[in-house]
Amino acid sequence: MIELIPAIDIIDGQCVRLTKGDYDQKTVYRDSPAEVAKEFEQIGFKRLHVVDLDGAKSKHIVNDQVLQAITTETNLTVDFGGGIKTDEDIEKAFAAGASMVTVGSIAVTNPELFIGWLEKYGPERMILGADVRHGKISINGWKEDSEEDLLPFLKKYIDAGVRNVLCTEISKDGTLSGPAIDLYQKMMAAYPQLHLIASGGVSSIDDIKALDAAGIPAVVFGKAIYEGRIDLNQLIMDNG
Repeated sequence: MIELIPAIDIIDGQCVRLTKGDYDQKTVYRDSPAEVAKEFEQIGFKRLHVVDLDGAKSKHIVNDQVLQAITTETNLTVDFGGGIKTDEDIEKAFAAGASMVTVGSIAVTNPELFIGWLEKYGPERMILGADVRHGKISINGWKEDSEEDLLPFLKKYIDAGVRNVLCTEISKDGTLSGPAIDLYQKMMAAYPQLHLIASGGVSSIDDIKALDAAGIPAVVFGKAIYEGRIDLNQLIMDNG
């Protein structure tokens, strides 16, 4: 069965969602991310994806205290991303209780540093963030597009030991328009060994079932939860 990973995105300590990564299209859903995380755990989720959107914008971790509240108050396996640019940032994330970190921009701008982290912390604790817009990897909170094409970018790091990849199709993110299944199938066909985490566009349980049927190992979803489009108890039951 597909691994289910609800998402909490944080701005100013609050649980929010953006549309297509646009900070001007922000919706605040809850004041306490830790309370949301506890509710996810009570429903039956085991894993959580947390994004420090302030950190992504500022290029350094900002909301590590919110992360620490989540990891202190729940037993969820938390992966954390947003603003991890330096050794100090990654150490701060792990010190605040993250089990894994998602790193994207540094893998584009400083490959040697990313590979050093991969070797130091191990591939099981590192998730390569591969956020895509018009076929190119996007960085720094999706504010900049790089010249990196998706599949060669993945190959470089799979060869270096990466096993976990989180891929967001930015044009889908926060739109509730359905996930980019064709893109994920292309990635899995090229690199079937990947633990690929699909992100962006999920609007319903049927979307998650379609990803599962397509052989995608894991899915992150957020806005569909907060907009009441997914019955989480039903989703947990359906996923066995």
